[in-house]
Amino acid sequence: MTENQDDDKNANRRTTPPSREFLDYIASSWATPEKTATKQGPAAPFAMARRQKVSKSFTGKLILIKAGAPKTRSNDTDYRYRPHAAFAYLTGWGSKTVADSVLVIDTRDSSKEILFLRPTAGKDSDEFFANPAIGEFWVGARPTLEEVSTLLKLETRDLAELDSYIGDSETIDQDDPDLAQFVSEQRLIKDSYEIEQMRLAVAASISGFEDVVKVLPKSVGIAKGERLIETTFFQRARLNGNDIGYETIAAAGKHACILHWIINDGDVKSTDLVLLDAGVEVDSLYTADITRCLPVSGKFSKAQREIYLAVLEAADAAFAIAKPGVLFRDMHHAAMKVIAERTAGWGILPISAEESLDVTKQFHRRWMVHGTSHHLGIDVHDCAQARKEMYLDAPLEEGMVFTIEPGLYFHADDLLAPEEFRGIGIRIEDNVLVTATGVENLSRALPRDPDAIEAWMAKLS
Repeated sequence: MTENQDDDKNANRRTTPPSREFLDYIASSWATPEKTATKQGPAAPFAMARRQKVSKSFTGKLILIKAGAPKTRSNDTDYRYRPHAAFAYLTGWGSKTVADSVLVIDTRDSSKEILFLRPTAGKDSDEFFANPAIGEFWVGARPTLEEVSTLLKLETRDLAELDSYIGDSETIDQDDPDLAQFVSEQRLIKDSYEIEQMRLAVAASISGFEDVVKVLPKSVGIAKGERLIETTFFQRARLNGNDIGYETIAAAGKHACILHWIINDGDVKSTDLVLLDAGVEVDSLYTADITRCLPVSGKFSKAQREIYLAVLEAADAAFAIAKPGVLFRDMHHAAMKVIAERTAGWGILPISAEESLDVTKQFHRRWMVHGTSHHLGIDVHDCAQARKEMYLDAPLEEGMVFTIEPGLYFHADDLLAPEEFRGIGIRIEDNVLVTATGVENLSRALPRDPDAIEAWMAKLS
C-alpha cells in the first residue's frame, strides 16, 4: 500500500491543513535536537560473521532479507513492531529496527551487503506531521542512514533506492526454502553474543517470577485473578526488556492442564497450583522460556507434591544424559521412561511401562503429549525450519540453547486419572546451554525442588 492509499483509507481522520502556508509554518522555529554520538553495537561483528556464511553458501544470488511491515491490530492501529527473526539475526538490529527495512546480500559478482531503510524525514516534509504511520509527530524520529551504518557496521541506503538497485534481477528472500533452512540451521549453535543475551533474558525472567510470587496472594478472591499474575510478569518484561517473548501462560487450578492456556481469565483459589510459563524478550529479541508451578498457599498438597516429584524426576533424567554427542531426541526418551514408570506405578496404564514405551503404544503420553525440549533464541521455538537430521536426530553440540520441560497433566474430567490427581497440571521448564563437557542450567536460580520452592516463596512473601 502506498502512502497516498494509506491517506485515502483514513481520510475521515485527517484534519491537517494541506496548504503551503501551513507547511512553512509548521516547519519553522524548531531547536536543533541534541544527539548522542552513535557507536558500533555489540552485535555488529557477530552479525557480520553470520552474513559472511550466507554469502559463501549462496554465491551468484541477490538475497533480500526483509524486516517486514507492521501488522495491523485494528483498523489503522498496529501491534508493537517486531522484525522478522532472520533479519534481526543477520543485522544485529533488535527492537529499534525501522519497519520495512531490507538487508541486501548481493553475491552476484563480489559479495556486497547493503541495508536499505526509510531515513528520518525533515520538518519541512509533510510526512513529519501528516503521516500517522511513520511521521515523527506520531511515532518519533527514525535514525539517520549514517547512524544505522555506524551502529550495525553496514552500508546503508534510502529505501527509495531499493527498486532501482534490484532492477530486473531475480531475487530470493528469507521465505526461500533453502535459505530459510540454512539460516535456521545456522542459528542452532549460538555465538558468545547470543549466549550473553540469553543470560540477560533469563535473569530478567527470574525477576518476573519473583514479582509474581510477591503478588500471588492478591490474585485470590478477585475476578480474573490469573490476569493479575500475567500482567505482573508483563510489567517486568517491559521494564527489563522489550516485551514478553510469547503470550504468558498463567494457569491456575485445572487450567494448568491446558497446554497453551493464554486466555488467563480464571479465578485463583488459595488451594490452587499456578502453572506460570513465561519469558522476557530483551531488546536484542532473544527470549527466555521458563515454567514453574507455584502453590498459591505457599505449600504443595500431598497430590500436587506427588505429581511434581514425578515430573522433577523426569526432568532430572533428561539433564543427567545431556552433553555433547548425545542425540537431541534422547533427552525426550529419558524423560518419557520416567513418565511411563510413574504412570504405571500409579496403576493408570493398561499395560506395563516397558510395553507402553513401545513406539506403537505410548499410552503414558495421554498425560504428556508434548515434547521435552525445543531450541530457544530469537524465536521461543527457535530454528523451526531446520531439517530433522539437524535438530531432533542431531547430536548436541557446544553452544546449543534449548529447554528441558517435561510435564504431567490430569484433566478434571479424566476418568482414567486418580480422583485426587484430577485438575492438577505440572510442568517444570528450564533453559539449558550445552558446554564443552555437559550442560549449564541457565535458569537454575529459580528453585526446582518443592521444598526449595516453598522456602523461596515464604522468603519473598
